[in-house]
Amino acid sequence: MLTPVIDVHCDTLHYVLEGKGHLDTGIPEAQVDVPKLRQGGVNVQVFACWVPPILQRHGATAFALRLIEIFHREVERAPHALSLVRSVADIERAMQEGQIGGILSLEGAEPLDGQIELLGAFYRLGVRWLGLTWNYRNAAADGVADARTGGGLTPFGVELVRECANLGIVLDVSHLSPAGVDHVLQEAKGPVVASHSNARALRDHRRNLTDEQARGIAATGGVIGVTFVPSFLTNERATLDHVLNHIEYFVRLVGVEHVGIGSDFDGLGDEPAPQGLEDISHYPNLREGLRRRGFSQSDIMAILGGNWMRVLKEVIG
Repeated sequence: MLTPVIDVHCDTLHYVLEGKGHLDTGIPEAQVDVPKLRQGGVNVQVFACWVPPILQRHGATAFALRLIEIFHREVERAPHALSLVRSVADIERAMQEGQIGGILSLEGAEPLDGQIELLGAFYRLGVRWLGLTWNYRNAAADGVADARTGGGLTPFGVELVRECANLGIVLDVSHLSPAGVDHVLQEAKGPVVASHSNARALRDHRRNLTDEQARGIAATGGVIGVTFVPSFLTNERATLDHVLNHIEYFVRLVGVEHVGIGSDFDGLGDEPAPQGLEDISHYPNLREGLRRRGFSQSDIMAILGGNWMRVLKEVIG
């Protein structure tokens, strides 16, 4: 089987929920949809279920369920184009049948409402990826915006880490406070990932990883998803070269086997996408940029998907 190209973070489901288009036929305003994924040669996309802050204290569960239902409806309306990934076998099947494989993630544990049983319920609906926080404190942990507290995981957060391992859900520390990242690395029994975070050494932003954090993630067998969020890349006008700089930095720091891509397309806010990576159809520019930087074909395929496949095989099976 060919190694799939995998992007592990986008926020596109909000466009579908708002009635701006469908994944299979295209969403003009969005940076990710099936036509663009195909043009970019991307086989698997992780679709985040992100809850707006105004609903994170009240209404998070309902909002996340709406996004999940929207994705299921998108699969049902276009089974030739899109499929839900619950296992690695589903990725292999999707590639054979010419579909885009979609993995559902919760970006923040707010929809769980502090109830461990709800993680199992979301798992049954197809969720295979969990980011513990989105910037702010919740029942599981303190987010990066609350780092001043020095807080890590709550008892519920520790329980979540263990239940993710039991169920087969990828554990994601992007957006987590520094103390929370350390706590997860202590508690986790398998790979830990950062789906969309860059190198603090190149861009001093609270959402980026220190060298110590990056080494800790790699020590679990995990992967760091270099992201295209311009303010995480540079204080200049972001370009493809800035993305490549962060990839190269992590490769030198932790090894090529621990580096991947998590674009955060459709989650960039008002920031313009990096020049050369305006949407997911421009992924060939990333491949060519890696080639120009001297990466071998096998290393390029590891970064673009092979490393994520290794984690998925170990975690979701």
